Amino acid sequence: MGVLARNNVKVPGKNAQPMLFSHGFGCDQNMWRFVAPAFASDYRAVLFDHVGAGGSELSAYDRTKYGTLQGYADDVLELCHELHLEQVVFVGHSVSAMIGVLAAIKEPERFARLVLVGPSPCYLNDGEYPGGFSHLDIEQMLESLDDNYLGWSSTMAPVLMGNPDQPELGAELTNSFCRTHPEIAKHFARVTFLSDNRADLPKVRTPSLVLQCSNDPIAPRAVGEYVHRHLAGSELVLMKATGHCPNLSAPAETIAAMETFLGVRANRVAS
Repeated sequence: MGVLARNNVKVPGKNAQPMLFSHGFGCDQNMWRFVAPAFASDYRAVLFDHVGAGGSELSAYDRTKYGTLQGYADDVLELCHELHLEQVVFVGHSVSAMIGVLAAIKEPERFARLVLVGPSPCYLNDGEYPGGFSHLDIEQMLESLDDNYLGWSSTMAPVLMGNPDQPELGAELTNSFCRTHPEIAKHFARVTFLSDNRADLPKVRTPSLVLQCSNDPIAPRAVGEYVHRHLAGSELVLMKATGHCPNLSAPAETIAAMETFLGVRANRVAS
């Protein structure tokens, strides 16, 4: 099976510098619908679904390959090879931020910039490192997910989204979680929340933007600041947006931060 079919790759727009959008856990490429079109004048948007999400090919899921985030990073690189993408601007949300970091470490010459939205290299508290969760927190969350994935999704998605004044966003994320294959989602969650990529950050040489939301329940401010300190030459933007998904809840602010970093004037959308 080809990578384009496997990952449900969509490449709208003109043949220009590629901007590759990578979604987070429980999501799919549709989560970029408010952001990607804003850059269509300057970039060639490339959208895809991680295997197990959206319109990807579920039969391609391999628990061994996707037992680490490197498996997903290798898919990103395979996609880039297939489409002959160079000077890529990689935009990764949540766990995909670290997937982009791993891809850029493996093939640094392929990437021009990294935009990391709500990144976390490690979700566990460890000594002075404030990941945001204790070992007990993570184990209880994963047990709850294993016991009742749909129930967990309906409870957690609105918490992750934040913005209770926009309940339709929480409902959208809930529906997205529920569309993800439950067994794959459970495995991906365990891989995500038990990963530790702190040692990888200093290896990155690609200029990076760290977008840190206010009151992010998954990646708190201290984590965003940690990522910024350990990515050489990175820029940190502390957003007014709350929650963990500014690509949905605050697309205009997300776009504005990206255009400043990239030095372009995007076609703004209303937040």
